[in-house]
Amino acid sequence: MSEWLVLSIAMAAACAVVLSIAFFNHRRIGDDDDPNETPDVIEYMTMMIGVIYAIVLGLAIAGVWEGRGAAQEYVRQEAQALHEISVRSEVYPAEVRKKIRSDVDAYVTHVVDTEWKRMADHGELTEHGGELLERIRRDVTDYEPQTDHEGQAYQPLVDQVAVADDARSARGASAGATMPGVVWFGLIVGALVTVGLIFTLQIRRSFREMLLAGLFSALIAFLLFLIWDFDAPFGRGISATAEPFLAQFPHLDLGG
Repeated sequence: MSEWLVLSIAMAAACAVVLSIAFFNHRRIGDDDDPNETPDVIEYMTMMIGVIYAIVLGLAIAGVWEGRGAAQEYVRQEAQALHEISVRSEVYPAEVRKKIRSDVDAYVTHVVDTEWKRMADHGELTEHGGELLERIRRDVTDYEPQTDHEGQAYQPLVDQVAVADDARSARGASAGATMPGVVWFGLIVGALVTVGLIFTLQIRRSFREMLLAGLFSALIAFLLFLIWDFDAPFGRGISATAEPFLAQFPHLDLGG
C-alpha cells in the first residue's frame, strides 16, 4: 500500500472519528446547556497540554529527520570512498587495477540492486555485501607496491577501504526504525488526549467549529505520519536514496 494512501486514510479516519463524536455528543446535550459555563481552568489545561504535545511532536520530527539525514550522509561517505579506491588504483599495474575496479563495481551493483531492498524490507545488510567489501580489502592490502609511486598510494587506498567499511556499518545501524515503542505509545496516547480535550470545551455543530475540529485532527494525523515515514531512513516514501552511488558510478547504469 502506498505511503500517501496510508496518510490519506489516516487523516480521513481521524476527521471522521472526531466529527462523529462531536455530532453524537451534540445530540445528547440538552437545549438548556450553556457553553459559556466551561471552567477557565479547563481552557488553561487544554492550552498547556496542546503546547506540551506540540513540543513533543516537534522534537520527534526533528529526531527522525536528523536520523534520515545521517543515513544519507553515510551513503555519501561510502560512495565517495569507493570512488576514491577506484580512481586511486590507477597507479597500480593494469591487472591489479582491473581487479580492484571490477570488485568495486560488483559491490556497488549489489548494494544498489539487492542490498537496498533488503534494508528497506528487513532493516539489515546482506552477508554477501560484506563478502564483496572484504574482497575489495584483500585486493588492496594483498598487493605489494613495486615502486615508490605505488607505495605512496598504498596507505591512502587502505584508509579509503576503512572509511567505506565504517560507512557501511553505520548505514546498516541506521537501516532500522529509530523510534522506540514506548515513544510511539506516548505519541499516540498524547494525540488521543490532545484531540479528546477539544470536547471539554463543549464543541457545537456549527460549520466553523466542525471545520476546525476536523482540520486539527487531520493535522495531528499528518504529523504522526511524517514521524512514521521518517522513522525508517531506507524503508519508506521520504527515505534516503542511493543517488550518491548512481552519481559516482554512472558507467554501471544502476537503478534503471
